[in-house]
Amino acid sequence: MSERNPPSEQTSDVTALNRSARTGRPTEDEQLLAGPTRETELFTNTDPWRVMRIMGEFVEGFDELAELGPAVTIFGSARVKPDERQYLDAVEVARLLGEAGFSIITGGGPGIMEAGNKGAQEAGVTSIGLNIELPFEQGVNRFVEVGINFRYFFVRKTMFTKYAQAFVIFPGGFGTMDELFEALTLIQTGKVQNFPVILFDSNYWRGLIDWLRATMLSEGKISAADLDLLIVTDSPTEVRDLIVKSAQGQEWRTQQEEGAREVTRAVLGKDGSATRRKPRTKG
Repeated sequence: MSERNPPSEQTSDVTALNRSARTGRPTEDEQLLAGPTRETELFTNTDPWRVMRIMGEFVEGFDELAELGPAVTIFGSARVKPDERQYLDAVEVARLLGEAGFSIITGGGPGIMEAGNKGAQEAGVTSIGLNIELPFEQGVNRFVEVGINFRYFFVRKTMFTKYAQAFVIFPGGFGTMDELFEALTLIQTGKVQNFPVILFDSNYWRGLIDWLRATMLSEGKISAADLDLLIVTDSPTEVRDLIVKSAQGQEWRTQQEEGAREVTRAVLGKDGSATRRKPRTKG
């Protein structure tokens, strides 16, 4: 499921990954998330076997990226065209980060993902694409140097986070939002530390930020410190400078994150007592 192959071989691998789309069969994720059935199944279609396949995806992903070095993951819409401003900005952000010594990780598809891989290639750094099996076909863009194919979304999402020092999130849809809020949750709860999350294009993100402040914050669902976890900018050079500062061990990001975690600990109880339930008694 991992590859360092020429484009022709990459195309063949992606074709195999997207076999479900062509045959109308459910993807591996669909089968994993489906409820149990009483029908007799082949062992290779059962949950114990899927656990082995999942483990294999983790092992191959870890093996391929273990020696990657500093990297940044770039997210954004697959629907952005090469002549659009967002695409050009993503190329510039990736190029500047590459020149600063960061490899670039994307989802390997078109749009902003392609732009990120193109900028990495222009900077001469490793350009990684983490492709996913979907109910419809998605090819790996031509600027991917190291392509890794995944059948399970959660394995792929682990790789996005594990091997990156920061996320840069361009305008996107549900998938982009999924990655954004998962990262924020990991930071808020202390699972990930010193990890900048940068939203690019203030006009696009303004409505979301306003809603978070006017609704979530005003109703006490998040704290003001949680909003500090989001950095909004329109400047490619600022993206680079912020991530470089964080990678150099400067304390600005760590302090921001700790403010959010302090509130979370206060709400949940430092020892978890606020959420601990009394054991049920029988009878």
